[in-house]
Amino acid sequence: MAYADQEMSGSRIAAIIIVALIHVGIGYLLVTGLAYSAFKEAVERVTTVDIEEPPPPEEEPPPPPPEEVVSPPPPVAPPPPIRIAPNPPPVQVQPNIPPPAPPARIVPPPAPPAAVAPPPPPPPPPPPAVDRSRAAAPDGQARWARRIQENYPSRALRREIQGTVGVAGTVGPDGRVTSCRVTRPADPELDAAACDGMTRFARYTPALDRAGNPTSGTFSTSIVYQLN
Repeated sequence: MAYADQEMSGSRIAAIIIVALIHVGIGYLLVTGLAYSAFKEAVERVTTVDIEEPPPPEEEPPPPPPEEVVSPPPPVAPPPPIRIAPNPPPVQVQPNIPPPAPPARIVPPPAPPAAVAPPPPPPPPPPPAVDRSRAAAPDGQARWARRIQENYPSRALRREIQGTVGVAGTVGPDGRVTSCRVTRPADPELDAAACDGMTRFARYTPALDRAGNPTSGTFSTSIVYQLN
């Protein structure tokens, strides 16, 4: 029986230990859960704290304006007594006062005209051109006059007609006779032979103009027809 009691006490001790461990675990769980809830609530309180701004300071009332010091008015001296003369001197009034004479206007004399430069002298005239003109002159007149006489008109020769025929005309720039007319007739046969001979045989030095260039000129001469 003692063995049974001993065995029974050992079982009880084991059961008590087990029950104690169960209570310790339950207590640990309760403590851990409560601590977590408390920590969570504290965090929420910290995060939701309302920060209240302090009220603005009250404005101070403006200081009262300084009092104006009114100085007393200065003392006023009484005016001096006015003495009225019994008879004031007479005042002369001029009825019409002539206006003052206008100031004399001094007009300065006009400035002398500016000196005008004399015009430049005219250019000197060009030197006179040398007059190189000349009239037509016979060239070898004895030679060509003899040839004209040698062509004596046959009809006048048969009739033995003689005479002097005056002729005049124009000489071209080449010195040849370009026109001829009878100025003193002798016989129709001799007159015609004289102008024909002048046109064919006569030679002249051509006339020159003022510049010395050959130009047309005139002539005047006589042809003598004489039988030997």
